[in-house]
Amino acid sequence: MASIDVEKRAILAAEDFPTPDTKVSNTSRSRRNTRYFLALILGGLALLSIAITSRRCSATTSLFTSHAVLQHHRIHHDAELDSLTHVTKKEVGVTAATATTSAAAPGRTVLKNFEVAQPVLLPGGPAESDGSTKGGDQGEVCSVLLMRHDFAFSYGAPFVGDYTPPDCDFNRVVLNFSVVSQGRQFDRLAVMYFGDTEVWRTSTAEPTAPPGISWIYLKDMTQYLYFWKSPQRAIFDLGNLAIDDTYTGIFNTTMTAIFYKADVDTDQAPPSDLILPISARQGANDSISRFILPEENASNTISLPRNIQRAVFSVSANGQATEEFWWSNVPQTDVATFNKTAGELPGLSPFREVQVLIDGQLAGVQWPFPVVFTGGVVPSLHRPIAGIHAFDLREHEIDITPFLGLLCDGKDHTFTIRVAGLDNSASGGDGNTATLTETVNESWYVTGKLFLWLNPDSDVITTGDAPAIDAPPPKIEVTRSLTQGEQAAVGDRIASPLNKTLHYATSVQRALRITSGSASWTQTLSYTNDGLIVDFGSTQINDMTLSGTDVADKTDSAKGQKGYYRATYAYPLFCNSSYGYTPAGNLSISGHLRQGKEVSVFGASVFATGLEAFAQVGGDRSKGLKGKTSKLSTTKEGTAEFRQAADGSSSTGWGEARQVFWFGLEEADPAEEAGEVGSGKGRGEELYYREVAAVNGTLTEDVKRIEGVRVGGDGSERRVLDTAATEFA
Repeated sequence: MASIDVEKRAILAAEDFPTPDTKVSNTSRSRRNTRYFLALILGGLALLSIAITSRRCSATTSLFTSHAVLQHHRIHHDAELDSLTHVTKKEVGVTAATATTSAAAPGRTVLKNFEVAQPVLLPGGPAESDGSTKGGDQGEVCSVLLMRHDFAFSYGAPFVGDYTPPDCDFNRVVLNFSVVSQGRQFDRLAVMYFGDTEVWRTSTAEPTAPPGISWIYLKDMTQYLYFWKSPQRAIFDLGNLAIDDTYTGIFNTTMTAIFYKADVDTDQAPPSDLILPISARQGANDSISRFILPEENASNTISLPRNIQRAVFSVSANGQATEEFWWSNVPQTDVATFNKTAGELPGLSPFREVQVLIDGQLAGVQWPFPVVFTGGVVPSLHRPIAGIHAFDLREHEIDITPFLGLLCDGKDHTFTIRVAGLDNSASGGDGNTATLTETVNESWYVTGKLFLWLNPDSDVITTGDAPAIDAPPPKIEVTRSLTQGEQAAVGDRIASPLNKTLHYATSVQRALRITSGSASWTQTLSYTNDGLIVDFGSTQINDMTLSGTDVADKTDSAKGQKGYYRATYAYPLFCNSSYGYTPAGNLSISGHLRQGKEVSVFGASVFATGLEAFAQVGGDRSKGLKGKTSKLSTTKEGTAEFRQAADGSSSTGWGEARQVFWFGLEEADPAEEAGEVGSGKGRGEELYYREVAAVNGTLTEDVKRIEGVRVGGDGSERRVLDTAATEFA
């Protein structure tokens, strides 16, 4: 059961109190060993003096999610709504929210958290997503204050307000989301909606003692011009529980939308003519519209316009509770392997597949990116460098244009999102054969949406054959082995042969192709995960690789088959975490996490790739970036440790991390026409580079280049730090 989630278990006592609307759906807690659980609660009391959360690689103890604590912890109550609409014309700037405190320790400064990501386009050129470096002269722009709100006791009480478009001409929109917080709190999931439609998913950093933390994230939202051009009901959900003297962290948020006009020369698809949600559709009730799987049916039945030329389904999905660390789950046959020593493990394998179905037929899949939130494994891994996509949970594009002959018939059609795992527990089997499930553990938060591009002539009806779907079952291989050993007697536990080591390996491969007339959608994916749990469940290692290629093709009568969208991606992850108690009862937790992302995108993507930040018409470049393939390559690696005295009198920890981030053009393939399409092999021209390192929450290195030019200092300075264990606030 690898490193114990001590503080997040302790929050159960603080958060799980009866309310009139309490809905208990997580029955897993009743299966926990009572003596073990009470010991963890007592250990959690020692964390009154710290703001560090300990996460394990194994999801064994992640019943108590860092973001939502499941739907049965939601507290429904009315909240005073802040004014939403405020329009100004000014010099665009990247301004963080501010907070003051009289309790700050002498000499301490606000800890600036950030996620490393490719720049976004502002009128003056590329601007870093964390607001640390902006382009040149920004000029006059319009901005709208969307939200200024403090999220304290906010479960079931999202911010709600009315957005009115600014009185200026614009064709691009960038969000500036700024947050400050201080005290003690967990990382929380947050979702922004326009009415029933999710438009952005993010999460928070974990605060520290005063003066606390701050962060900024700039997000290109141009793909949602359909919404920005008309009044909207804006809903922002950040479920937080700042409920007592223990959990004090309130998230003070400011969200501003920046509007401007700039033409870019890339292949990104123009904003769609229509966007339709596939969601719980609760916006009219000023409520959130995400589905929770597996308890809900994530389906909508709708009719579509009949003049659609292209359609893309985007899916937003991430696991919570026992599914937050889905990539560390064990085969279903082995969930009780360490019941006598570490407790029950989450099962259904470390593999997950998000499926999109149209009228019950598979239209495409997403093999999700394994987001590690800022409380994940050991929180000091993520201060101040947040994990990949922790501040910007990306959506996956599935081109459903081959279904248009069916969808444009004027009839109702059902769109469904489903999350699948693997079950190897079939009766009479040896545990080495697994099949896809139609359900998973609690919980997955999912929504979808349809981006539709219409024929300008509304009288034109799109026709075509029903799609031919070639989607054989994936190839699945599961192996597992178990060894036993004798563990010394401790307390009233009797020394006896016990399960000591579990090794399990999972391999999945899938290929699907959907065609109709001139359109096709092809996906090829591969996944492996080598898992090892040793020391009677106290140490866990997972080594995962996930890769895929998605291609949307169309037939040109003159040139034959030609791809108009292609994405290749790889998500490697290695995690090693462990926990242990000394004979005196002192607790130690350690973790080593290495995570990477490699993504190349060519053609008409719905979402910004980052190329647009360097392709402004009239900018410094002599030509745009049409026909080019973007390439992103990043790796973040860190180690951390947390220690706590048995009596709770002191808690210490340390952490160090390094991330290298490269973004630019993929090496051109000479075999392709004009040599522009990426080869999928290597890096071409560099557009943005950043290398950062941190020790105990302090940056020790920060090297940046934009189009080959260093920015923000020469990056040669190094700080000499005391790397001994540092007491966390």
